[in-house]
Amino acid sequence: MREFPLTGADSGPYGITAGPDGALWVTLVHSGGIARLAPDGEVALYGVDAPDPSAARPMVITAGPDGALWFTLNQANAVGRITVGGQTGSFALPTPGSGPYGITAGPDGALWFTSMNTDRVGRVTVDGAITEFPLPVAGGYPSAITAGPDGALWFTLNQANAVGRITVDGDVTLHALPTPGAGPVGITSDGEALWFVEIVAGQVGRISVTGEVTEFPLPDRAAKPHAIAAAGAGDCWFTEWGTGRVGRITGEGGITVYDLPSPASEPHGITVGADGALWVALETGAVARVGS
Repeated sequence: MREFPLTGADSGPYGITAGPDGALWVTLVHSGGIARLAPDGEVALYGVDAPDPSAARPMVITAGPDGALWFTLNQANAVGRITVGGQTGSFALPTPGSGPYGITAGPDGALWFTSMNTDRVGRVTVDGAITEFPLPVAGGYPSAITAGPDGALWFTLNQANAVGRITVDGDVTLHALPTPGAGPVGITSDGEALWFVEIVAGQVGRISVTGEVTEFPLPDRAAKPHAIAAAGAGDCWFTEWGTGRVGRITGEGGITVYDLPSPASEPHGITVGADGALWVALETGAVARVGS
């Protein structure tokens, strides 16, 4: 396990994804920027396309089907795009004050995102055309979103205590979680099922594509798990924001946790890099590499 300094602590590395260029791309939530960490360790910084970048709050980032990186601008009410060469742009959302958060590439060649403040899931084409789909819930706080193995998009509803499913045609189904007030946030697919983390309950959950939910308590229920990524079928890794650790869960629910080099590093996003290792964004100004 090794840490790589990325920026100053005030910039706040938050979301992270592997780019098509073999680099890691990281949102800087406090400074309003995007960082690129090349395989050789070189760091490049880019501003986001917003009236006030420092107040835009870029959150989650994902690789798009067009070879660019796409990210949400939570306070700028927009979805952002950056090419691997560093050219940035953004697309304003139709509904004011949406608070976009999660984003993922869909099976239909578009990007799909959540709007936390307005109970919507959105779709944006690579040309910037946006469609919004209202959810059948008020104050649900849709958070992370991922493409499922069934050709639909799956997302967490942090305040509605549910996991949602939306088809590419906009049909929505909600699945309630067994634990009250669990606070689901991160979600991923391992190619067979969906896995998510419950930041309030201190659990990892698994939901099948038909809606069966299983929950696995963490050794430390106060760990505040935040994000989750799949390294393979039945092999998921997650961040523990409250403890400065990362954890691994198997398909059978076996959990192992590992201390990061800096115990108070505030780990958020996690992704599998081009090198096969797990990479974690640390809000204190670095990224960590786990495994090989």
